[in-house]
Amino acid sequence: MKGFAMLGINKVGWIEKEKPVAGPYDAIVKPIAVAPCTSDIHTVFEGALGERENMILGHEAVGEIAEVGDKVETFKPGDKVVVPAITPDWRTTESVQGFAQHSGGMLAGWKFSNFKDGVFSEYFHVNDADMNLAYLPDDISIESAVMITDMVTTGFHGAELADIQLGDVVAVIGIGPVGLMATAGAKILGASRIFGVGSRKALIEAANFYGATDIVNYKEGPIDEQIMDLTNGKGVDKVIIAGASPEIMKTAVKIVKPGGTVSNVNYYGEGDIIPIPRLDWGSGMAHKKIIGGLTPGGKDRMERLINLVKYNRVDPSKLVTHKFHGFDHIEEALMLMKNKHQDLIKPVVFVD
Repeated sequence: MKGFAMLGINKVGWIEKEKPVAGPYDAIVKPIAVAPCTSDIHTVFEGALGERENMILGHEAVGEIAEVGDKVETFKPGDKVVVPAITPDWRTTESVQGFAQHSGGMLAGWKFSNFKDGVFSEYFHVNDADMNLAYLPDDISIESAVMITDMVTTGFHGAELADIQLGDVVAVIGIGPVGLMATAGAKILGASRIFGVGSRKALIEAANFYGATDIVNYKEGPIDEQIMDLTNGKGVDKVIIAGASPEIMKTAVKIVKPGGTVSNVNYYGEGDIIPIPRLDWGSGMAHKKIIGGLTPGGKDRMERLINLVKYNRVDPSKLVTHKFHGFDHIEEALMLMKNKHQDLIKPVVFVD
C-alpha cells in the first residue's frame, strides 16, 4: 500500500509498505477523509519525538472498515467510523486506573504516527476496535467528524483540565484549531469572560464565533500586561495553553490568580525545560495549579463529542478552511499546516 511518511527528521515523502494485518480485536480501516495536524509538524520538522524513519504520518481520520478481527463484535466491513487520534489499549492497568491515554507507558495511548504507522495511507490499523471506534452518523458532516477526532477532543480537554466553574474568567493562549475548541469548551462549561490570544484575522474571527469576549493580540504588547490591564490587575481564574513555545508558561503563571489553574494541552516540540517563574508562583506557595494532559480517546469520548455536534452545541466544521480532494494532496495540506497561511485554520483531505 501507499502512504505518506516521515522518512527522518525534516524529511517526508511517499513510500510503499505492506498492508497492516488485524489482530483478533482489531480493525483495518480505509480513510475517507484525513487532516494534518500541527503535531505532525512538531514531530517531523522539530524532531519532538526523536528520530522516526519511514513512519506513516497522520492521526486524524474518518474511514470505512475494510476488515475486522474474529473477536470484534460491534463493527463489520463497510461501516463508516470516526477514528480517535488516541487509541488506548483498554486491557491495561493504566486504563483501569483512569489514565487510558497512557496505557502501556507515558503517552502510549497516542499510537498513530508516534509508535506505529498513522492514517495517511491506503489502509491503517486500529487496535481494540470495539472500544476505540465510533459509528459515523449520517447527519454529521465529514468535516465535523474529522475535527472531532483530535481538535475538538483536545481543545475540550483543555477546558476540562482547567476545571472551569460558572462565571470564571478564562484566557486561552493560542487560538489555532485546538485553542478555538478550548474556547468553545470554556463557553459550554460556563466561563463568563474569555480572552483569546492570537493575531491572525481568520483565527480572531473564529474565536469570536466560538465564544471569545476579548481578543489579545500578542503583536501589540506583552500578553501578561494586556490581560492584567484588562482585568484591572486581578488576572484570570483559569488559563488554557493551546499553543506557543515553552516560555509561554511564564506568562500563564503570571496572569492566573492564586487558587487558579493553568491547563496545558499544547505539544511542546522543542527545549528541555518548561520554565515556571518563582515569584509569580509565590515562591512555590501561590496555590496556582499547573496541569497538562493528553486528550482522552476511545469510543465513548467520540460518541459524547458527536452528540455535542449533533445537538448543535458546537459546530467544528467552521474550523475547516481548506478542502482537498484526492489522496495525493496530503503533502500539500501538511505543508499548509507548516507554513500557517494567514487564512488557514485547518485543511481536510477527502480521499476520493
